[in-house]
Amino acid sequence: MNTPAPPRRGIRGGRSSAARVLARGGRRTAVVAVLVGAVVVAGAAGPWLAPHSPTEVAAAPYAAPDAAHPLGTDHLGRDVLSRLLHGGPPVLLTTTLATAVTVVLGTTAGLLAAFVAHRRPRAEGVVMRPLDALAALPPMLALLLVLTSVPSRLGVVVAACVAGVPLSARVVRAAALPVLHRPHVELAVARGERWPWVLRYEVLPLVATTVLADAGLRFIFSLYLVGAAGFLGVGMTGTDWGTLLHEALPGAALQPYALLAPLVLIAVLAVGVNLLSDTLTRPRAEE
Repeated sequence: MNTPAPPRRGIRGGRSSAARVLARGGRRTAVVAVLVGAVVVAGAAGPWLAPHSPTEVAAAPYAAPDAAHPLGTDHLGRDVLSRLLHGGPPVLLTTTLATAVTVVLGTTAGLLAAFVAHRRPRAEGVVMRPLDALAALPPMLALLLVLTSVPSRLGVVVAACVAGVPLSARVVRAAALPVLHRPHVELAVARGERWPWVLRYEVLPLVATTVLADAGLRFIFSLYLVGAAGFLGVGMTGTDWGTLLHEALPGAALQPYALLAPLVLIAVLAVGVNLLSDTLTRPRAEE
């Protein structure tokens, strides 16, 4: 008599767990998701929603908020809301691109380091020592050095990778190394599977939660570098949120909304993504 196979817990189980956690998060999670979604939608569609051109002189300098200018005007009389909306796409695009590249490179390097540490422990330094050297470089110094040579969006992405990949690699290596000692990995190797296949299909799914949590941190870190680049005057455009902070700082006493608006958007996006990432990665830790 054949014994029925035990039910498999795969992707569907993970999705139902994530759904349960979102449900447990309740109102707080829903509010955070709505706020982050609103910032992303407003940032992505900003140029089409803006009532004025970002360079148009719409009123007197430092005008107070009114119906025509909900956030007032800046030191040149340009509409703050319009400049804020026009600055959304470059900030979101650069931050997302930097996060994606950093996570992919960091995960690949971390899996490779774990594999080398498992198979040839003495050779692990070949992978990790160059990354440790990059990790010793302060992020702001890396940003300035890269932007000196590549003053563009690509330069910000490269700086985020230089500063973030070593940290991601360390996190993924620490999570993947114990997995490599599990019986199912040894079984896959014994039946002749190649190591790239083993890392992709046997190890990566079990560290996916760690990768997701790290991706949330990398997003916040990339957003910080993008904002810092604009604040230092080396932003991608003249309207990205870091540049708006730099321009509004001297007149903050006369027009505080010009300073608070980009600051609030950056804070909501960073804190919201962090909370959502924490919510989505909670099932594996709790169950």
